[in-house]
Amino acid sequence: MTTDPLLLMGEVDAATRRLLRTAASFDAADLAAASLLPGWTRGHVLAHVARNADGFVNLLTAARTGAALPMYASLDARTADIEAGSSRPPAAHLDDLRRTADLFAEAVAAMPADAWAATVQARKGPWPAALLVWGRLREIEVHHLDLAADYRAADWSETFAHRLLREAASHHAMGPTPPSMVLRLDGSEHEVVIGGRVGAPVVAGSAPDLAVWLIGRADGTLLSVTPDGPLPTPPEWI
Repeated sequence: MTTDPLLLMGEVDAATRRLLRTAASFDAADLAAASLLPGWTRGHVLAHVARNADGFVNLLTAARTGAALPMYASLDARTADIEAGSSRPPAAHLDDLRRTADLFAEAVAAMPADAWAATVQARKGPWPAALLVWGRLREIEVHHLDLAADYRAADWSETFAHRLLREAASHHAMGPTPPSMVLRLDGSEHEVVIGGRVGAPVVAGSAPDLAVWLIGRADGTLLSVTPDGPLPTPPEWI
């Protein structure tokens, strides 16, 4: 998958269209149903995706103007905005998702080339502006799964799944106590090693199945492990 933020916008637009189709299928009862995220309804997930777009617009604006603009006013404000928006009617959710997606696209289009070299203050610390479009794509694709609708990791593109797999593996490897495992992609000699290789179990599967397990959105039933035994437990993902 390209690292060029402008080229990556095509992937963002396609992922947004898929998310909007799913959101458009929900009635009020569907929105009030549980998502895959503990304590959150589908309405919470959609409200979060919209507020995330607002947050990324703030970061793009900071990169473009040099203003010290955080992603969210505060974590409490972020939580309150998601809660307040979670119980809106279906049409309001759709309008919000469309409006904020358009604002994000406009903010990306307004970025001069040199602004992508900036560093911005994301929710969990400094982040390269050049990764903001990837970050938005990741939010849309992962939270689409969280809606517990007819969307699966198998629906991800192979390039997205490979990049998410490598990112999640790197995140886990840099933790204080990384679990030792070797990830092997089906039909490939390619491996990703987390922790120490010696004596580590080999976990094999497709790139989407490995990635969705590493980020805690699947239990790994579609994966195999050698030698036989339980799968390792991935640490909490970002």
